[in-house]
Amino acid sequence: MSTATFNSICFNRRYLSKDELKISKVKNTNERVKLYVGGASALSTKCMQSSEKKKKEVSIGLLGASGYTGAEIVRLLANHPYFGITLMTADRKAGQSMGSVFPHLITQDLPTMVSVKDADFSNADAVFCCLPHGTTQEIIKGLPRHLKIVDLSADFRLRDIAEYEEWYGQPHSAPDLQKEAVYGLTEILREEVKNARLVANPGCYPTSIQLPLVPLIKAKLIEHRNIIIDSKSGVSGAGRGAKEANLYSEIAEGIYSYGVTRHRHAPEIEQGLSDAAQSKVIVSFTPHLMPMTRGMQSTIYVEMSQGVTIEDLYEQLRKYYEDEEFVKLLDRGFVPRTHNVRGSNYCFMNVFPDRIPGRAIIISVIDNLVKGASGQALQNLNIMLGYPENTGLLYQPLFP
Repeated sequence: MSTATFNSICFNRRYLSKDELKISKVKNTNERVKLYVGGASALSTKCMQSSEKKKKEVSIGLLGASGYTGAEIVRLLANHPYFGITLMTADRKAGQSMGSVFPHLITQDLPTMVSVKDADFSNADAVFCCLPHGTTQEIIKGLPRHLKIVDLSADFRLRDIAEYEEWYGQPHSAPDLQKEAVYGLTEILREEVKNARLVANPGCYPTSIQLPLVPLIKAKLIEHRNIIIDSKSGVSGAGRGAKEANLYSEIAEGIYSYGVTRHRHAPEIEQGLSDAAQSKVIVSFTPHLMPMTRGMQSTIYVEMSQGVTIEDLYEQLRKYYEDEEFVKLLDRGFVPRTHNVRGSNYCFMNVFPDRIPGRAIIISVIDNLVKGASGQALQNLNIMLGYPENTGLLYQPLFP
């Protein structure tokens, strides 16, 4: 047993009598240490007291805590040294503990969930809003102005409120607030995020698509026409609500294309690509639901500009992201896999030559709940509050 491992065991010699702590001799055969601890009740109590959490610097409110993105925020903040959750809302689960709703989080010391109308924001410094699309605008409009807010819904992603009404089927109820909102694609718009009070966190598909395409469009290495995007997502991207289409027997052993030609992420993707191109970009985008819990892959087919090679695309992505913590261009020839980013804030990508001359294939993978939602939200709030943006986000991918 290494010194680091031994020291990580929760005990302090001051708390133990000689009779309570006995360590056997190290056996030469396997060099293992056996630790026998008596007085377990007293030890556990004192361990808990000694490791009692100190009040953290930033008080966080979590709105919509009972959904998947809310649960991911809690998981990520468990190891954040500065952010502590002091307020949680979930209207349908009001009065319940987070551990009763998500048993995997039962070890966390969290406040009881309350309804939004009963929430007290006076002691909160910042808010993650994980509420459903269409409900967020009115709620955020009523929040105190001192709060820093990251909204994980789609309610503030589209700058054009007429376009929002067209795609989401209802008028925008906070147009003045929309003017203030900053789109939070972190690696592309970091400077804008720094000074924002309200950040519209990008959708999962737009994140996986814009990260590889924006640098190539800005460098004029690919044509704006004939961009074809084939994206696939795990079922958690559809949320936790009970829906017939998401039942096991409906999802397992099959692939389901949905939102064909009318998926709501299409205008968000086109908004970001058009900004990069400084002209209107329209894409062909089809998402698919896969029989897996989490993960997302976007396979993108593009036409290279005249005289541009695959090596030019690769080098542009390499230079653009070489100093980035969470966006990684793989070595040439390696195919990104969703398994290799599961549970992490990473985006892995690579570029390949198409068999059709002049065209390229780009593959990008993320975890839809982390880089595609809660991880990027935490990355943005870190920046907004002046903390290193990787704080609380250095979880390595979970494999296998």
